[in-house]
Amino acid sequence: MSEPGGGGKEPVRVLVVDDLPDNVEILRARLESRGYAVATAADGEEALASVHADPPQVILCDVMMPGIDGYEVARRIKQDASLPFIPIILVTALSDTDNIVQGLNTGADDYIAKPYHFQELEARVRAMLRIKRLQDELDLKNRELEVANKRLKKLSITDGLTELFNHRHVHELLRDEFERSRRSQEPLAVAMIDLDRFKQVNDTWGHPTGDIVLFETARILRETAREIDMVGRYGGEEFIAILPNTGLDEAAHFAERVRQAVEAHLYRDEDTEIRMTCSSGVASFPAPGIEKPEELLKSADEALYMAKESGRNRVVRAAEMTAGQT
Repeated sequence: MSEPGGGGKEPVRVLVVDDLPDNVEILRARLESRGYAVATAADGEEALASVHADPPQVILCDVMMPGIDGYEVARRIKQDASLPFIPIILVTALSDTDNIVQGLNTGADDYIAKPYHFQELEARVRAMLRIKRLQDELDLKNRELEVANKRLKKLSITDGLTELFNHRHVHELLRDEFERSRRSQEPLAVAMIDLDRFKQVNDTWGHPTGDIVLFETARILRETAREIDMVGRYGGEEFIAILPNTGLDEAAHFAERVRQAVEAHLYRDEDTEIRMTCSSGVASFPAPGIEKPEELLKSADEALYMAKESGRNRVVRAAEMTAGQT
């Protein structure tokens, strides 16, 4: 059987907890002779401090100690979510079933009764280290799975090109925000933003250049939006901003800031330089005739259509259509 820490690996760290110095020194000498790195603690308080300062890979803990006994040490370590899995072997002269059960119920992983043979003790240590190795591998796989699930979640709600929310997730967000707005009686606005004559970009300079225009426009939207705002790519060259706690005039001001930023921005693709404009339609809730999120979207989309029809590069409020204004 290979030595702990053999083959150039770091030695296995064992924490020995016992209030009797002779017991500690005997165990230290025997374990160190087998290649283990040994830390010691004379009582429960010292043991807990040592575990938090430098978690060992296994703990040998005497049960009967003044102050915090071995049962309580095991219980506190196992209940501390900040600590990794650390196998705990209780060393006890109390070999009756009740005491064994009590020790295991506190979270200890194994026990050995005094007097013990060192070969048996080391065999139990090795068994606990195998369990720890498996537990550590499981924890690593679970963390990797959690990261992968978060990545998949992000991919499922994100537009791959612009890194904004995608069409499907925008509808989910709008539905949730609409219901929240209805309950709280706080306003909610939507801005539909469309790049003017974007087809000419693709036709003249190609789709890779068009993708740069879309990506940089998305960046302008993110920089203009507040932290609570939700910005998505609605489709093609059309974007949407969901603006909580925002009335119609405030939404129009947001869309105007976006319009000015787009108009001022110089889009570059190597030697190609392009100027763009955008048109926007904004609508808000509550408003007459709007009882569902789909109706709020429709109102903003109709305002966007009017912005396009009335000359582009402008912002139109839904209320202006009702008043017959451009």
